[in-house]
Amino acid sequence: MLDARPTATCPAHAPADHPKVTTEKVGVLLANLGTPDDYSYWPMRRYLSEFLSDKRVIDYPAWKWQPLLQLIILSKRPFASGEAYKSIWNHDKGESPLMTITKDQTAKMAESLTALYGDQVMVDFCMRYGNPSTKSKVEAMIAAGCRKILFVPLYPQYAGATSATANDAFFRALMEQTWQPAARTIEPYFDQPEYIDALARSVEEAYAKADKKPDILVCSYHGMPKRYLMQGDPYHCQCQKTTRLLRERLGWDESQITTTFQSVFGPEEWLRPYTVEHVAELAKQGKKNIAVIAPAFSADCIETLEEINEEIQESFIHAGGESFTYVPCLNDGAAHIAALTKVVQANLRGWLD
Repeated sequence: MLDARPTATCPAHAPADHPKVTTEKVGVLLANLGTPDDYSYWPMRRYLSEFLSDKRVIDYPAWKWQPLLQLIILSKRPFASGEAYKSIWNHDKGESPLMTITKDQTAKMAESLTALYGDQVMVDFCMRYGNPSTKSKVEAMIAAGCRKILFVPLYPQYAGATSATANDAFFRALMEQTWQPAARTIEPYFDQPEYIDALARSVEEAYAKADKKPDILVCSYHGMPKRYLMQGDPYHCQCQKTTRLLRERLGWDESQITTTFQSVFGPEEWLRPYTVEHVAELAKQGKKNIAVIAPAFSADCIETLEEINEEIQESFIHAGGESFTYVPCLNDGAAHIAALTKVVQANLRGWLD
């Protein structure tokens, strides 16, 4: 990424045999969920095992969960998940769309931050699960001379299973360092005006291109067990506020937009309404033309390209729906990069001004 080549000099007034010290930089480390290295069985199994073994994602006791996960779930699920990944895979580059998009986002963020701060910053990305690992990128930044690191989980809304577990991996990487850099993490940016405006513009563009104007916009957020909400996780409330702010920015009334949750997993109740069920209900109620946007995802991935554009669309059409418009994630669009740059700028104050 941005100028990772360290320059090293001997400190002033130090003896001649003093080890050289790299020129100080500020690191900006973007973090996303992760991706398997390939869609074949063993890479899928490794990725799913790491993801589903995370106690913030599945908080059941290990003695109960791990035998079920390792002996039953991971004997079958890598095949089904692999087929889903294969259907969306970037075969030209040999990687998932999430990886391609995150690389593009990082390159554009590097350009944006270089324009502001010159060679004082180093921009890179890591994945919470899979490669490149958070640990490897923290080590690379420190080796390149980053004495301060801003960690940027690419999740607009905070959730323990996303933002917090990404931060955990960052802090664990710092624990292994002899000379730790100063460190910051960003607050969730779900209500930042630039982010809301970028969402609204993506909706306006999609509506302008749609063959039939959608009757309603479904804001589909990644789900989580309802129990997490009752334990104090703010994710549900932040999702609801994102939808409200988006509606206000678009100048719509409440009948034109709704909030749902997708990707339900396991037997317990998750946040409702479930997207896959709700879109079918909309079709039965006469909402024959709908649009779906995924505001919790910073980049298109398996949950948007396969789950929304295939499974959820199929549920809608099967129930009598006619026109389904998917509004892509903000990805590496100019408005998204500008919004993220604003967030990073605010969090670099005092380090770089």
